[in-house]
Amino acid sequence: MKYLFLLFLFLSINAKAQDIEVLLIGVSHDYSKYPKQNFSNIHQKIRKFKPDAFFGEFLSKEDEQLVMDYWCKQPNINRLKMLRSNQPIPEALLPRTIDSLKKRSLQQPRDYRIKTALAHAYYLNQDVANGHYQFWQVHHFLQQQANAELEDYVNKLLSPKLDTTGRSMRRLKTSEYAFIAFPMMQELGMKELLAMDNQEYDLNWQASWVAFDTAFALFRKNLTDSLKTQLKAALTTINNGYAKYDQIESTSNTVTEWLNTDEASQISASGDFYLPVMYDMKGFPKEEMLSKIHWWIKRNEGMCHNVVNRAKKAGAKRVVVLAGANHRKYMQDIFKTMPHVKVRNINEVN
Repeated sequence: MKYLFLLFLFLSINAKAQDIEVLLIGVSHDYSKYPKQNFSNIHQKIRKFKPDAFFGEFLSKEDEQLVMDYWCKQPNINRLKMLRSNQPIPEALLPRTIDSLKKRSLQQPRDYRIKTALAHAYYLNQDVANGHYQFWQVHHFLQQQANAELEDYVNKLLSPKLDTTGRSMRRLKTSEYAFIAFPMMQELGMKELLAMDNQEYDLNWQASWVAFDTAFALFRKNLTDSLKTQLKAALTTINNGYAKYDQIESTSNTVTEWLNTDEASQISASGDFYLPVMYDMKGFPKEEMLSKIHWWIKRNEGMCHNVVNRAKKAGAKRVVVLAGANHRKYMQDIFKTMPHVKVRNINEVN
């Protein structure tokens, strides 16, 4: 009887454990610098995956309010001030306003004034991910069909031409969201983008970068002739990798697929973290480099945990995660260590 009870308890616990399947896509944040891209293969793989949620590299409202400073904090504050000046909505009324506009948008899906107002309310609620999703839908419509009255309304309410820094409306137009996430979300009938970024350690990351650069400059100044030769060879290897990176970016119409290869990840990592063979050179600031790596991994761990925890909260089991290509390999390795999580990058899907 005792063993039967334990078996029942084990099965019960396992039944509560939610398996999550992650389709991870390493992306560029700006596709305007490439030849015209063909995303059809990426889109088809997402359709085949049949996701029930998408995650983007944005902070949630709660995290945005908790993190006092990070690289994008001031641009977000500037946007808030601008949009409150355009049309204020009392903070206490924002949840009710958003719910009302969402219902109206469902009832009138072709009314882009409602979507513009909803984008405005999301931005004021510090939900940049979904402010962008609504703004993109309006922007995409205006690209297909001129409408001077609607464009005037958008300019007066959102002032997109003034939002040019950080994760801005301007940046959105040529980003991974404009070409991959939002078109597929719209096609699949998904109403909101979930946020998964983590900026808790950004100041540590910035400080470790400054500390390394300072120490590395001193290291180069005091190099012996033999070390100069070793360093030159290592830096040549890094530069050759970036030459290939640049060549692919300037000629390929499927850059995203290449960004998700291990070769691209290694080249990209060498830009931030150099080559491990360099760490044992006499005088190389190894501790400062390891500090950089530590804070980068902490950010990626935070992003992975946000995906898993928020997917569980949303009841999502198959999720698409878009992250800058520099994150892809780190996040994939972290996801592989997490229980009840299965991860594949986009190139692993047939």
